[in-house]
Amino acid sequence: MKTLKTFKTSKTLKPPAKLAKLSAKIDARTPAHRDRAVDGLRALALLAVPTGHWLVGGFTLDTGGGLHNASPLVTFDALAPASWLLQMLGIFFLVGGYSSYLSHQRRKGSTRQWITGRLTRLGRPVLGATAVCALLLPTLHYGFGVPTATLHTASTLVVQPLWFVGVYAVITALTPYCVRASRRLGFWAAAPLLGSVAVVDFLRYGPYADAMPSWLSLLNLLPGWMFAYQLGVSWADRRLGRREAWLLLAGGAALFATLLLAFHYPMSMVGVPGEARTNSHPPSLLVLALAAAQSGAAILLRDRLARLLRRPVLWTPVVIINLSAMTILCWHQVGMLAAAVPASYVGEIPGLTAAPDTAGWVLARLAWMPLFAGLLVVIAKFARPLESPWARAGTVRRAAAGVLAAGFGYFALAA
Repeated sequence: MKTLKTFKTSKTLKPPAKLAKLSAKIDARTPAHRDRAVDGLRALALLAVPTGHWLVGGFTLDTGGGLHNASPLVTFDALAPASWLLQMLGIFFLVGGYSSYLSHQRRKGSTRQWITGRLTRLGRPVLGATAVCALLLPTLHYGFGVPTATLHTASTLVVQPLWFVGVYAVITALTPYCVRASRRLGFWAAAPLLGSVAVVDFLRYGPYADAMPSWLSLLNLLPGWMFAYQLGVSWADRRLGRREAWLLLAGGAALFATLLLAFHYPMSMVGVPGEARTNSHPPSLLVLALAAAQSGAAILLRDRLARLLRRPVLWTPVVIINLSAMTILCWHQVGMLAAAVPASYVGEIPGLTAAPDTAGWVLARLAWMPLFAGLLVVIAKFARPLESPWARAGTVRRAAAGVLAAGFGYFALAA
């Protein structure tokens, strides 16, 4: 009995012991100059992406068993404030600008080579993910009888988040100009971007809105997301300190409240089906106000976060998440679909395939989210190599991947 008890105890302690050993190993291998706070902020922003998409990514079933997108925000307006916490792209662009500045300063080759390398790192996982998904479409349809409606829905969900990578790539290519702006204007280099978005919002929402062309809002796309990136560059350039951070926090919060209460901007930071106005596609001034407040808070909390992440057990998941950043962005919707598509054969299941129009659906969706996360971990194990250089992929394979990716994108956007 004693032997059995000892065996059970050692077996119970084995996983924690392995985790502690792994954490200690990762902590020991972390360079002393590594900015743990910045990595922690990036990991937090990354986790907010699947969390937000999984919470608002509801489905309905048609009579043929096909899945269609449906948002719980249509029914539950009270969920809109949750998007204020989960919309953390401002933080992502902030740390992106910070990291790009440091990387640009440490470059060994030309600026052109640096930009090419950064864009390749961004594009490779996207190309790989969409090419693999393109191969899965006929297999799912002809091999497993998945309805065309479901495939259209799934393709759209996979492609939609990837707009972010395209915008981020363009802004990354503009890093040298952001550096010059920071050195000339310092912290205030981001002000013209804020002013540009304010002018466009005034034109499309103000007294002349009826006379404005529909494409006008697209002018906010680049400056809207570049705002926080420029702040990150100035932060790394030491032109943005605690005093400026307090200004960002207070000013961003005040502007955010004013836009909501006085100018009646939509409360949700994500698009709501059926609503005429949206804050995020492309970004409105409300998005920049939130990004300013979040950036100020992040900079002010940097030292505390850095001290917290000196603990190996907390630092380990941050490292793992950062190493799998593009895999998470490209494949997190597949994690949800891997649960919802098989469930569609059963029928309406609360939180998965039933319409998101009851409070029970919200609770059920929260209960399903650990499964989505688990499926994403399994998928990431096989998809993670797509982030690495394709050393064995020749010209023909790369061209084939490009054709498949383009076909998948067309199928998704034409749905």
